[in-house]
Amino acid sequence: MELSNQLKTLADKIIMLKDKIETEESTKHAFVLPFINILGYDTFNPTEVVPEFTADIGIKKGEKVDYAIFDKNDPILIIECKNWKEKLSVHNSQLFRYFHVTKTRFALLTNGIQYQFFTDLDEKNKMDSKPFLEFDITNVKENVINEISKFHKSNFDVDHIVNNASSLKYIQEIRKQINNEITNPSNEFVKLFANKVYAGRLTEKVMDEFKELVQKGFNQFISEKINDRLNAAINKEAEKQLTEQIELIVDESKVTTTEEELEAYRIVVAILRRKLPINRIVHRDTQSYFGILLDDNNRKPLCRLHLNGGKNYIGLFHENKTETKQAIQSIDDIYLFEKELLDTVGVYEKN
Repeated sequence: MELSNQLKTLADKIIMLKDKIETEESTKHAFVLPFINILGYDTFNPTEVVPEFTADIGIKKGEKVDYAIFDKNDPILIIECKNWKEKLSVHNSQLFRYFHVTKTRFALLTNGIQYQFFTDLDEKNKMDSKPFLEFDITNVKENVINEISKFHKSNFDVDHIVNNASSLKYIQEIRKQINNEITNPSNEFVKLFANKVYAGRLTEKVMDEFKELVQKGFNQFISEKINDRLNAAINKEAEKQLTEQIELIVDESKVTTTEEELEAYRIVVAILRRKLPINRIVHRDTQSYFGILLDDNNRKPLCRLHLNGGKNYIGLFHENKTETKQAIQSIDDIYLFEKELLDTVGVYEKN
């Protein structure tokens, strides 16, 4: 989860700054170095991250790759960077030459937004022409985050990554082919389905008709699958809400709200009125605590008051929504937690 959040933060930064970044050097510093840091490597430690790493090629001396990440004095990943505005496809030949003369099994080509990871699956010590892992950092899927995590310093295992790279590479290519066939079906793809449902001769006219039918059929199938999953998720959420409402009704039938709890609620309202209108601050009493919610939403607790036991507490909520109990001598002590209460409102309003 931490890696996912770090990548999301970097992605937001890239979206916000990219139009202000003009050069390759700026791209490195603003986009690529933070990504290396996210992988757990210290960009200020020259034994871990070496900028302008020398990769002499035959009679060509002084050839340098932008960064090399080291482990135990050996390079484990070389990185070639380009300006974020440049397409990567025209630059992999340069990285191909560097890969051949280093001991690394992995190479990364990036413009700070698009990332392409290569290895040597096809021929030992010779970089493959196609990446085994490719993603856009501003739109990273959960399964890709899992693959990125394997390059983290704490997880890095050459054999594990290489063994998995083959299936990744082919799955990636298969997905591309599926996308191509759905958006622009080939004759072979159309014939595959037309032969199963059409008994006549597949003339050019018939093929043109079936090309459109196959495309529509696949789009409808995908749409129905998506709708089925959405409906299942909606029904599950509705069922959960109904269960919560029933439990709440049962709880409320056993609850007696005290005047002290109502007075404490009025203190919380007095604190929060500088940020919220009164009608958004709602109390909900339960058997175990007196809760105060934002917008009457039990997923947005502002605080909880525990006033019916031997000791009194106020339960405060932070960004991760876990409750932290603080002892209070009297309800007047609620004023001591003014900042925490206002910060909680700020978290919900920001989200």
